[in-house]
Amino acid sequence: MNALASPTPAPTVEEIICHLQKQVSASRLTLFLQCRLKFFFRYVAGLTKPKTAALHVGGTVHAVLKAWNKARWKSQSLTLKELHDEFSKAWTDAGVEPVQWENAAEENEEKAIGWRLVETYIRESNIPANVKPDAVEVPVEADLHAHGLPTLVGVLDLVQAGKIIDYKTSSTTPNAEKVAHTTEVQTTAYAVLYRDATGRRESGIELHHLVKLKNPKLVITALEPMSESQQTRLFHLMEAYVDGLERRDFVPAPGLQCAGCEFFNECRAWK
Repeated sequence: MNALASPTPAPTVEEIICHLQKQVSASRLTLFLQCRLKFFFRYVAGLTKPKTAALHVGGTVHAVLKAWNKARWKSQSLTLKELHDEFSKAWTDAGVEPVQWENAAEENEEKAIGWRLVETYIRESNIPANVKPDAVEVPVEADLHAHGLPTLVGVLDLVQAGKIIDYKTSSTTPNAEKVAHTTEVQTTAYAVLYRDATGRRESGIELHHLVKLKNPKLVITALEPMSESQQTRLFHLMEAYVDGLERRDFVPAPGLQCAGCEFFNECRAWK
């Protein structure tokens, strides 16, 4: 008689931290720098919270634009109806993080907003539908152990003519200078990943913000290719990440941002 296989034991905290020390993404690094306790709750303790409406809208829009770009990469075209079908499919596919809507009216309103964002992007992006992208949703990694740093991993939304393009949704119109600063960890990480994967320097970086206004709009922030000083800054921030994990330095960072944090109650109970 065959014995039943024993269930795989859950990884210990030490095993999880060991893995985090070996590999980091821009999003993990950014969260660690913002609040180390929030990083602990999400990536070490593995606490999960319901997805917010804003995240659901953003994820759905992202999924539709991914489908649109992949069709262009295959030299195909998607009609507006086919894009709407992709949108509807992505909207209902909540995955492991379902959204807790207050009522059906809220969901319908947010869904309408999401589709208007997609329409706005297709209309205003000025990306020719018949021009093939260099890459779409490509997972990449860069081994930085020679610098004493973990492997950097990430997924590039879109690379067009050597330009790295990243999609974002926002409720307010972004300020170009502030956005360049607040997203520098991410954009620099993407440039490092692109150069390591291709052996070439990116032609530039663009942030495509879809702004959720009554009349949605697309705001494109164009950034220069990564400078040497930006790469140095990123590597120093990664050093802080490695050192902090080594010390188990998971402390909170109280501030105005705490009001909207999903781990507010857990943080208040922290000792």
